Amino acid sequence: MKDIKKLAVAGMLVALGVILSAFAIPIGASKCFPIQHMVNVIAGVFLGPWYAVAMAFCTSLIRNLTGTGTPLAFPGSMVGALCCGLLYRYTAKIPLAYIGEVVGTGILGGMLCFPVAVLLMGKEAALFTYVVPFLISTVGGTIIAGILIGAMQKIGVFRQLQQSLA
Repeated sequence: MKDIKKLAVAGMLVALGVILSAFAIPIGASKCFPIQHMVNVIAGVFLGPWYAVAMAFCTSLIRNLTGTGTPLAFPGSMVGALCCGLLYRYTAKIPLAYIGEVVGTGILGGMLCFPVAVLLMGKEAALFTYVVPFLISTVGGTIIAGILIGAMQKIGVFRQLQQSLA
């Protein structure tokens, strides 16, 4: 039953990410998408690292298939979701989950976009080309997630949701 709940929540987060992909902000050669980072943090905290990575992959895939994303969405979102989920799983500290999303997407994901841009997209890029745009996007999305999670903690929903999905 627990897995069905997690799958349903992951599906809703994918749907939310895809539907709100209209709010992408073009910065340089990438589309910055703070909503993706918000759902990554929520998935990492409530569902764990593996569901978060799967959710990020599905969102990126659907966005690419519908033309609202680029192949750069895969390394950025998936690495950020993994780092966020792993840090939260092993520390149970929400601020570390935020740091995991920002470092995972902004720095590691941004650097992993270099081979994707050069080899798959045929673009000229340097190793750190996507780090600044991804940092801008992920910081914005992580702030939104922080506000949402803070509100959930304040009204008592955070623990209930956590226990329901544990």
